[in-house]
Amino acid sequence: MPWLLKKKKEPSDAVDKIKEKTESKGETNSSIHTQVKKLHDPVLSVQGVEREFVVSGQTIPVLKGIDMEIKPNQLVMLRGRSGSGKTTLMNILGGLDQPTKGKVFFQGRPIHEWDDHERTIIRRKEIGFIFQTFALMPLLSAWENVELSMRMASLPRSQWKDRVAHCLDLVGLSKRTKHRPYEMSGGEQQRVAIAKAIAHRPNLLLADEPTAELDSQMGAQVMTVFQEIIKSEQMSICMTTHDPTMMEVADHVYEMADGKFIKS
Repeated sequence: MPWLLKKKKEPSDAVDKIKEKTESKGETNSSIHTQVKKLHDPVLSVQGVEREFVVSGQTIPVLKGIDMEIKPNQLVMLRGRSGSGKTTLMNILGGLDQPTKGKVFFQGRPIHEWDDHERTIIRRKEIGFIFQTFALMPLLSAWENVELSMRMASLPRSQWKDRVAHCLDLVGLSKRTKHRPYEMSGGEQQRVAIAKAIAHRPNLLLADEPTAELDSQMGAQVMTVFQEIIKSEQMSICMTTHDPTMMEVADHVYEMADGKFIKS
């Protein structure tokens, strides 16, 4: 299948884009160096993360010492069976939950030390979420659903129209802008959810089993969209899956079992 043909990204392309952009603005070599350095710094870093839950007086260990990195413009996959700890880890990566032990750094900032309010701001402005159940507002059109994420991120209204149009075009739905979720196929709903998740220009996109409810053809379309997003939007994506056919397009795969990585 053509979508499985993985093309390695050339780091020099991203570096050249930064140099061209900053030089056109008359910025200094120091500014260029700082931005180029960010290409190599992790977007997210996890160090020794453990997560325990107390159930009926018993402590249940779910994550047992996780270390990982997500680098700029990478597609990273967490693979494992149900109960392996994938979703718990994703919740911690996105600041929806906090580790019992360990550290989580988002662009160098220690989000494991932050309170709920601080983590909520980061989620609204710098992280995008995609869920396998799509999580769309049923009475809103595709356009309105995407626009909603820009409202929540407090982006200037002047940016909404062009950005919403761009995101829906990027996922191939420029002709479905007025349709509501119940008027769309599962694959189309997931693509609206993707457009909604990237509208506010996050640095990191987290997707929990984004192809689980789709057939293989629709799943392939979603993965093609992800590859285009990384290329054109310059963001990193981390997704969970148990589908081995998805592995070929990943830059890095973390295999999970019983709350640990068994290989990387």
